[in-house]
Amino acid sequence: MLAFLARRLAAAVLLLFVISFLSFLLLSLAQVDVARQLLGLQASASAVAHENAALGLDRPLLARYADWLGSAVRGNLGTSWFTGQDVAQTIGQRLPVTLSLVLATTVVTAIASLALGLWAGTRRGVADRIVQILGVAGYALPGFLVTLLIVVVFGVDLKWFPATGYIPITRSFTGWLSTITLPTLALSLGAVAGLSQQVRSAVAAVAAQDYVRTLRARGLSGRSVVLKHVLRGACAPALTVLGLQFVGLLGGAVVVEDIFALPGIGAMTVADTSDGDVPVIMALVMVSVIGVVLINLAVDLLIGLLNPKARLT
Repeated sequence: MLAFLARRLAAAVLLLFVISFLSFLLLSLAQVDVARQLLGLQASASAVAHENAALGLDRPLLARYADWLGSAVRGNLGTSWFTGQDVAQTIGQRLPVTLSLVLATTVVTAIASLALGLWAGTRRGVADRIVQILGVAGYALPGFLVTLLIVVVFGVDLKWFPATGYIPITRSFTGWLSTITLPTLALSLGAVAGLSQQVRSAVAAVAAQDYVRTLRARGLSGRSVVLKHVLRGACAPALTVLGLQFVGLLGGAVVVEDIFALPGIGAMTVADTSDGDVPVIMALVMVSVIGVVLINLAVDLLIGLLNPKARLT
């Protein structure tokens, strides 16, 4: 198990390095005239050149990347070119909002998908068709449209939950729950549609195995067979899909946070990407990548525990 973990950690570190370099390279190639934006169109050429030198933009690409990497490893993500604020501190203030949204969505997605997939995979017939129809509908409906409908119906018309805004969980749990419910619902619908289909297929495949039929023939109850054997065999592929969906959840969080006016890193991404604020963009990219890497590492470890053969890969 330790060798398996070491291989995954080494691959994760290499992936972070490659993505950081490629991101820095692409941002440098596509970089706009930041100094001109900061100083205004009327600024003289000498003033623009001085500002570029102050930002370090007159230095070679590799030298700038080496400086950024060395600082990032020590936890220093630099300062925003446009606001002068510490990037790490700014992200630290917004990250809990996005984390609470994504984690709540992941929990809801896992529970709902597991329940629907088990129901459809073990009962088949009408239950199977209902889950398939729900899955197709979840895929077909545009996420942006579904989010707007949720806001209008539950936030504006029925007024069951706040349509916008956010209350930290440290201030009030019930307040946090009320403000996170609609964003979580909007973000989880598409994920449940996909994952429930995966669980359904995996459960049906495992239930058709010879050893499962043997267990049933020995007199074990259906509930015991499903919970102790079928579910264990179906979890590995479902966990893989859940890990892949985490990337989509981060992307969806950008849209959802913008619609529900949540002060997370998604809303920050929309604002700072359009400005070309490289220190902020690089920090956001790396925070997102680290989140994805950690989730997939956790998924790999869980799969390794469920299926020892997976540790050999």
